[in-house]
Amino acid sequence: MKNATVLNDPISDMLTRIRNAIAVRKHEVYLPHSNVKQAVAEILAKNNFIEAVKVEPAAVGKMMKIVINNPDSSPVITEIARMSKPGRRYYANVENIPTIKRGRGIVVVSTSKGMMTGEEAKRQQVGGELICKVY
Repeated sequence: MKNATVLNDPISDMLTRIRNAIAVRKHEVYLPHSNVKQAVAEILAKNNFIEAVKVEPAAVGKMMKIVINNPDSSPVITEIARMSKPGRRYYANVENIPTIKRGRGIVVVSTSKGMMTGEEAKRQQVGGELICKVY
């Protein structure tokens, strides 16, 4: 029997869990921890798309708790989508990093200088793999 936590695309799983939680009006999501998922979630928190990211110990490894919004407020995320997939990687140089919804959204880029938003990558003049877009 397969382990339920083993996935082909953990970032896509994280984005889907966030999307599903928003759809059913949940305020927080728990998922298995990884450094890449934590970096993406921290970028979302820094840009005010989610409230907080917390890493908690679990029976095996760590769990990550993503607080999407406070119970008395509505979620900021309207759309969250994976761009680069395991079967089709999507890379862009600094000139081709897209602007999401005329600057109201962000694109998360994995660069040689670490994970950052598209605007930060343009400022630092680096391209990379386009992970996801959030609006």
